[in-house]
Amino acid sequence: MLAHLDVEVRKDSYVFAVVDARSPIVELADATIREAEGLTVVVTARNADEHGLANAPRFAWLTLTVTSSLEAVGLTAAFSTALAAEGISCNVLAGFHHDHLLVPESERGHAVRVLRALRGSGPEVGG
Repeated sequence: MLAHLDVEVRKDSYVFAVVDARSPIVELADATIREAEGLTVVVTARNADEHGLANAPRFAWLTLTVTSSLEAVGLTAAFSTALAAEGISCNVLAGFHHDHLLVPESERGHAVRVLRALRGSGPEVGG
């Protein structure tokens, strides 16, 4: 799977916020996660600014374009270890077809280079 890994970079910056489930920003969310503490939304920085969430840290949204199985073993460990070795924090959202990584906006280019370098390294992962 690593041999076919590539990264798609969304052009916008994103923020995480906890909001009331009835908030109009929920309809604008690119991702939502319901937790006991509240509803987390991931929205573009532009939408966050327009809804009074301007002080949230900015993240770049990277999508691993390799198709991964929900039962694959090792892919998350491979990319998280590589990013951690470079001091890059990473928040992961797993979709049905792809893994989506939110990294600090200032580390966007660095993270893409680290992830693309995984294509030729280490043992193959899969499940």
